[in-house]
Amino acid sequence: MDDMDRDLGDEYGWKQVHGDVFRPSSHPLIFSSLIGSGCQIFAVSLIVIIVAMIEDLYTERGSMLSTAIFVYAATSPVNGYFGGSLYARQGGRRWIKQMFIGAFLIPAMVCGTAFFINFIAIYYHASRAIPFGTMVAVCCICFFVILPLNLVGTILGRNLSGQPNFPCRVNAVPRPIPEKKWFMEPAVIVCLGGILPFGSIFIEMYFIFTSFWAYKIYYVYGFMMLVLVILCIVTVCVTIVCTYFLLNAEDYRWQWTSFLSAASTAIYVYMYSFYYYFFKTKMYGLFQTSFYFGYMAVFSTALGIMCGAIGYMGTSAFVRKIYTNVKID
Repeated sequence: MDDMDRDLGDEYGWKQVHGDVFRPSSHPLIFSSLIGSGCQIFAVSLIVIIVAMIEDLYTERGSMLSTAIFVYAATSPVNGYFGGSLYARQGGRRWIKQMFIGAFLIPAMVCGTAFFINFIAIYYHASRAIPFGTMVAVCCICFFVILPLNLVGTILGRNLSGQPNFPCRVNAVPRPIPEKKWFMEPAVIVCLGGILPFGSIFIEMYFIFTSFWAYKIYYVYGFMMLVLVILCIVTVCVTIVCTYFLLNAEDYRWQWTSFLSAASTAIYVYMYSFYYYFFKTKMYGLFQTSFYFGYMAVFSTALGIMCGAIGYMGTSAFVRKIYTNVKID
C-alpha cells in the first residue's frame, strides 16, 4: 500500500515534473527536422499504398519508385509544417537552417547511399549503375521542387501553430533528475521500445524483402495498409507506456526518449535483414553486398524516422492531455 500511495500521491511521480515536462528538447533543430521528415515519410507511405491499391502499380516494376518520388516531392509541405511548427514552439530562431535540414535530410541520405553504391557499380561495370542524367534530375527535384514546397510548409507551420500553448508553465531552473532503477533509464527504454512494433510487422517484412530482393510480385497492398495501421497503434501505445514510466520516475526527458524508443524498431528490422541476406538470398561479392546492406540501411532508417515521429506525436498528445486534466497548485 505504501508503494501505491507513493505512485498515486501528489508528492511523487509525474505530477512533480509539471514545471519541466514542456521544456524544449535538447538539440531542437535536429529533433524538429526528424519529426517533420517522419511525418512526411508516413504521408508518403499512406498515399503510395492507397495509389497501389487503386492503380495496380505492381504490374510495372519502375512505376512504384516513380510514384514514391513524385509523392515525396509533393508532400514536402507536410515536412515543413510539422517540423517548422515544432521548432517554433520550442523557441527555435534559426528556422531557415531548420528548413534546409528538414528538406534535405532524407534526400541526402538516399542520394549519398545511391552515389556510393553507384561508384562500386561503375567499377564493376554493372548494369545497375545510375546514369548521370538521372542524378542531375534528382538534384533538380530537390532544389526546385522539394525545397520551395518545404519553405511554404515551414511558413504555414510557424504562423498557424508555432505559438507555444502548453498547459503548464515551464520553470526557469531545471529540476534535478533523481536516481532511478536501471531499467527506467532512457537508454534501456529506447532499446526495448522497438521490440513490440517490430513484432507487429515481422511477418510482412519477409514478403516485402522477397518482393524487392527475390523479384517476386507483391500485390496484397490492402494487407500492407492493415499492417501500417497496426504498426501505428502499437508504436503509439508502446511509447506512451514508456513515457509514463519515465515521467513517473520524475525524469522529464521524454521527447527524445519517445522518438528513439519508437525509432529503435529500425534496429531490429536491420538485424532481420542480416538473417534474410545469409539464409534467404544467394548474393555474394562486394557489389551485391554493398547494394543490399546500403539500401536496407536507407529503408531501416526511413522506417525508424517514421516510427519515431508517430511515437512522438502520439506521446505528445498524451502528455498534453494528462497535464491539462491535472490541477497544479
